[in-house]
Amino acid sequence: MDVLDHLTAARLVPVVVLDDAARASALADALVAGGLPVAEVTFRTPAAADAVRAVADHGGVLVGAGTVLTPDQVDQAVAAGAAFVVSPGLSRAVVERCREHGVAFLPGAVTATEVQAALELGLSTVKFFPAATSGGTAAVRALSAPFAGVRFVPTGGIGPDDLAQWLAVPSVAAVGGSWMVPRDRIAAGDFDSVRELTARAVALAAR
Repeated sequence: MDVLDHLTAARLVPVVVLDDAARASALADALVAGGLPVAEVTFRTPAAADAVRAVADHGGVLVGAGTVLTPDQVDQAVAAGAAFVVSPGLSRAVVERCREHGVAFLPGAVTATEVQAALELGLSTVKFFPAATSGGTAAVRALSAPFAGVRFVPTGGIGPDDLAQWLAVPSVAAVGGSWMVPRDRIAAGDFDSVRELTARAVALAAR
C-alpha cells in the first residue's frame, strides 16, 4: 500500500502545528491510541523539521510535512523523515523536488485550471484548500465531473459537524483537519484530550 492509499484508508489527516518538538513523541502516542496513526506536521514553526523527525522516529505514525512552499523545505522535510509533502498551492519547483526524492505530494488546488495543471504534472490527488471558503462540497462535486480520475483531500474550515458530508463525496479520498489536534492542547501537554478527540473523529469517519 502506497502513501496515498494509506491516507485514503485512514480517511482523516490530522493537521498538526507543533511549537516544541519535545511534544512530538507524546502526540504520536496519542494519535496511535486514538486509532489514527497519521500526521501532517505543518512547516509553520521553527520546530517543524525536528518535530517531523521525532514523529518519524516514533515509528508508529505515517508522517508528512504540510505548508511546504519551497524546494528547500522539501529537502528539510524529507531529510527529517516525511513520507509525504503537502502544499497550500501548486508549485512546479516543489513538485519536481518531491519527485526527485520519491515522496508523495499533495498540492493545493481549488479551480479547474489548478486541477488541470496538477494533472499535467502527473498528479491525480490534490488538496482542496481552503475547503470551506472555496465552494465546499458542491465545488468538489462540480470539479469531479470533468476530472473524473482526480481525488481530493479537502482541508481548511472542516470540523466534526460537517465531516460526514465531505466524506460522502465519492471523489474525496480523505479529509484534513486540526480539530482533533488543537495547538493549544498540544502546547499544554494535554494528550489525553488529543487522544479522546482523535478517537471521536475516527468514530465519526467510520459512520
